[in-house]
This record gives sequence, structure tokens and C-alpha cells, in this order.
Amino acid sequence: MSLTVPNVIFKTRVRDESIGGDNPFRWQDVSTDDIFKGKKIVVLALPGAFTPTCSSTHLPGFEAKYQEIIAQGVDEVYCLSVNDAFTMFQWGKHLGIKNVKMLPDGNGDFTRGMGMLVKKENLGFGYRSWRYAMLVDDKAIVKVFSEPGIADNHPEDPFTVSDADTMLAYLKQ
Repeated sequence: MSLTVPNVIFKTRVRDESIGGDNPFRWQDVSTDDIFKGKKIVVLALPGAFTPTCSSTHLPGFEAKYQEIIAQGVDEVYCLSVNDAFTMFQWGKHLGIKNVKMLPDGNGDFTRGMGMLVKKENLGFGYRSWRYAMLVDDKAIVKVFSEPGIADNHPEDPFTVSDADTMLAYLKQ
């Protein structure tokens, strides 16, 4: 794993009222620098939107602890998944996410650069992110909580160290 986050362009959708209609959104390229440069960022990365552990525990846990995490001097919390912008938006809306920012890594470029891209073909998912959380300070990777046993087509979905409580405990020490 690199000492800094990979330089990629995220393909995001942003609300733009000047568009009007039922879908007032436009495409916006967001760079690694836009997100991480000069900021302290927490990223939770997970295998997929709308999947059980991601939806019931992982993302909601960070949403619930958002203010506590920010109070530790963190600028923003991002949820990253190898899903497209439309899926990430609808998933966030479905879960009522108000604080954590949804970050689509549709092509898996960031995830690949992190060394966290794994095959999930055993589940029909193709390539996805391994589950992890990390603290990044001005693009430098400070700490990564990666679930044990990273592997292609892992028979399970470990969720033991990438949770909000583990990150919060680390930030408070």
C-alpha cells in the first residue's frame, strides 16, 4: 500500500437547481486532491451498496458517530464503494444518510490503487472493495483498519476492525 492515497478522478453527481425537472443533477469530476488535500479525512470502504452488513451496521455506524468523529479534528467522513454514483446516491437516501458523504468508485480506480480491489465473483459482484476504514491526513495514509484475510472470492464478509467505534477509539488516543 502506498503512503499516500491514489490520484484518481471520481465521477460524481451533484444537485444543480439550474437544470430543473425531476432529476436536477449534473456530472462533476472530483479529484483525490479535492477530497484529501489539506484535510483530515476518514474513509470507510465497503463491498457494496444495499448489501446486508454494509447497510445494517457499517455505514449506519459511521453516520451515528459522525459528530463524535468530527469532534476529533476530522474534516469529513466518506463512504466509498465500487458502485456508480446513482447507486450510491439512492443507497444513501434509502438509509437516511445526512452527514457521511457518499463516494462512488465506479471503475474501482481508487480501490485498485489502494491494493484493496478483490474479486467477488462467488457472489456475482465482479470486482469490489475489500472492507476497511482509514484515516488520511493531507493525502497521507495515517492508519488503515483492514478486515483480516483479504482475498479474492472470500467465503465470508469479515467485519471486526473497520467499524466506527474502532476508528473513534483510535482518534481519541
